[in-house]
Order: sequence, then C-alpha cells, then structure tokens
Amino acid sequence: MKRIIYLFIISVVVMQFSCTGKQKTGQSEGNQTINQGITKAGQNGWRLSMQSFSFHKFTFVEALDKTKELGLGYIEVYPGHKLGGKWGDKVFGIDLNTEERTELKQYAKDKGIKIISTGVYMTDNTDDWEKMFVLAKDMEMEFISCEPAVKDWDLIESLVNKYNIKISVHNHPQPSDYWSPDLLLAQIANRSNKIGSCADVGHWRREGLDQMECLNKLKGRIISLHFKDIAEKKDGEAEQHDVIWGKGILNVEKMLQTLKAQDFKGVFTIEYENNWENSVPDIKECIQVYNQETEKLF
Repeated sequence: MKRIIYLFIISVVVMQFSCTGKQKTGQSEGNQTINQGITKAGQNGWRLSMQSFSFHKFTFVEALDKTKELGLGYIEVYPGHKLGGKWGDKVFGIDLNTEERTELKQYAKDKGIKIISTGVYMTDNTDDWEKMFVLAKDMEMEFISCEPAVKDWDLIESLVNKYNIKISVHNHPQPSDYWSPDLLLAQIANRSNKIGSCADVGHWRREGLDQMECLNKLKGRIISLHFKDIAEKKDGEAEQHDVIWGKGILNVEKMLQTLKAQDFKGVFTIEYENNWENSVPDIKECIQVYNQETEKLF
C-alpha cells in the first residue's frame, strides 16, 4: 500500500513538472513572433514589420492572416484600410470607436501580431492630429508614420510629449515637403529626438538621391524604414517597381551595414508594392534575404 501511495505522489509531481514546462514553452512560443528574439537582429533591437498597404487589395483581417503566414509579429496599418471580418466595410482610422479599437487590438494580438504603427498619415486639418495620437495611444502603438503640414510642427511636437508616441516622417516623392533628408532635417533638427525619419529608401532613389548618403545624413534620427529594393530605371516605365530584396539596385547588404554602423535600433517596415495579388511568396524571399544578411552582421 505504501508503495502504491509513493508511486502516486511521484506521478503527480512528474505531471505537474511536465505541465509547468509545457506552459512555459507555450508562453515562449506565443511571444516568440512579437519579440523576434530568436534572431540576432531581434536581439540587437532590429524588428521587422509589415506595411498593410502591401495587401491593400485585401481586407485588414486578410492582411493580418498574411502577416502571420510570413511569421511577422508587427504591422503598420495604413489609414483607410478596409477592415473586413465582423467590421465589414469600416476602415482603419480616427473614426473607430473605443470598442472597435479594443477589438482590433485584441484580434491582432490573438494572431501574435502587434499593431506597432499607422501610416502614412497626412491631413490638412490641424484638429485631427490629436485624434490620431489618441488612436495611437488607445492601440498601444509606438509611432505614427506621417508627412505633417509644415504649419503643424509645434502642435505635433507638443502631442509627442503629451502622449509619449514617436513621429516617424516619411518621404514621398516631390512635391512632398520631405522628399529629401535636408528638407526633413530643416524641420526637425532642433526638435524632440522622438521625432525622426521613416526612411523610404526606394523613393529616395527614384528621386535621383543616393540612398546611402541619405541614410548617413539622418544618422541618429531614423525611427523606422519603409525598406525595399527596386528595379533599374527602364525607358517607357513610369516608375522603378519593387523587387525581391537583393535583386535590385539599392544594395540591401550595404544599407544594412550602414544602419548597423550607426547603431540603429528600430523597425524595418516591409512595403512591397508589386505582384499585388500574390506577393506573399516574394515577401518570404525578402525576409529570407534579411535574415541571411543580418545573421552575418551580428
């Protein structure tokens, strides 16, 4: 009888230990995507995010599924992205009510994805800026990718300090106020270091700028990137389209080396504007290139 009791106690202890181990493993696996600590790049403060505009032909709900398929734990949502699912034709933006914001944040979290930012946000209505910061705060975003009207900078800086949310300024092509690093620095050089660049390396090159020089000019002020590679310019084509990283003219390896030399810590947002209907295989290859190059770097 004593032997039976002894064996029962041992089995209970073993079962408890096993369950605890599984629980810890499960927690680790559940957070692994968001933390991205399994890669050397992730351990050194580099994070990969998905720009939802890459999937603008699909709903935001579908974009989350694609982001999960890619193994990414972060997403930047473009304002106006149709939500889909239970939210139907509603779009992402400042008009979402409190319940919808909470639901969307949890819906993404349940898929292992954090809505880290929104963008590229642009408005001529000064009063909308605080509404955007409130949205970002409600959804626990880290930054807003945007191109503010020059007249709004004092207000925006005050909101950055009030809500403790960063501003990452994107560079669309001309006539954008920020198409070159010099124009951006003229506006932010003497402002909070929570205001910086969302460096779109493809747009720089399309505007005839050297992306390496642009990155170096913005050393210490880069918060995030719209990272990509683009094709050579061809006669008869309106724009140099996006290509799989490493197959274009931007020299992905050297850009990553440049950012490491700057001790950059931040977010690489994948914005892949090509093969719209079936871009996931291409983006998977881009991620593979990124992982290969960063494994060599760190």
